[in-house]
Amino acid sequence: MLDATDRSGGTATVSPRAIATELTAAAVSVPTAAPASASVLPPVPATGLTARCARALLSPWSRLSLLVVLLASAASAMLLLEPQKLLTDGWPPQLGGAAAVVAYAVAYGVCTVAFVPRPLLNLAAGALFGSQLGLGAALSGTVLGAGLAFCLGRALGQDALRPLLRGRWLKAADDQLSRHGFRSMLAARLFPGLPFAASNYCAAVSRMGLLPFLLATGLGSIPNTAAYAVAGARASAPTSPAFLIALACITVPGLLGAVIAWRKRRRLRGR
Repeated sequence: MLDATDRSGGTATVSPRAIATELTAAAVSVPTAAPASASVLPPVPATGLTARCARALLSPWSRLSLLVVLLASAASAMLLLEPQKLLTDGWPPQLGGAAAVVAYAVAYGVCTVAFVPRPLLNLAAGALFGSQLGLGAALSGTVLGAGLAFCLGRALGQDALRPLLRGRWLKAADDQLSRHGFRSMLAARLFPGLPFAASNYCAAVSRMGLLPFLLATGLGSIPNTAAYAVAGARASAPTSPAFLIALACITVPGLLGAVIAWRKRRRLRGR
């Protein structure tokens, strides 16, 4: 029971039931605010011409078409520039020392993306800079070119090409690169049989990571690149022991790679 003062100065008794009734009436009389979410309209999907053009340009096949155009343009530019002239004309006299080595490494990487054969570039590196500096320039360009090709293939070609991996050999190659990427790419670099550019784009379409790809490329390319650099540096003396040893180091891994590829092919046919 609660006490309340009346007009005569006394106290009046108010029951809890009466208080509850008054509070309920007050709550009913106060208007409730509408939820904020009710006043917000659902987002309208963009269906304009700009959105349709953006979806078309970002589609897998559009990106693959862009990759093909870029590679075709780069290959055409290499045909016009004729990088093989480095073997006869030499390096431009404006560049020398470390700057020349760095510039050649960058040019080497761009040329490999444009399908210029690596043996030609390796020979030119040895002829221009000698065995040691030529090896450094060629190996740096190898890793740079492989990384550029891998990133281009992964960004522009993977989404469109992965659904096409339906053949038995394609599935086997994709599974090998995706599950055992480092050792598979290391073997491909040590025993050259697959073209350099093709192996780069095959790895990009697979689920192989970029870091294992670059490490395997760098380590696996050392013997072959060194052999070509020495052969280019000693090309003026083709009967010297260094040139003959370099020639053997080029020929033997190529033959081993052909044997391994033949055995792999027979094994796939037997499945």
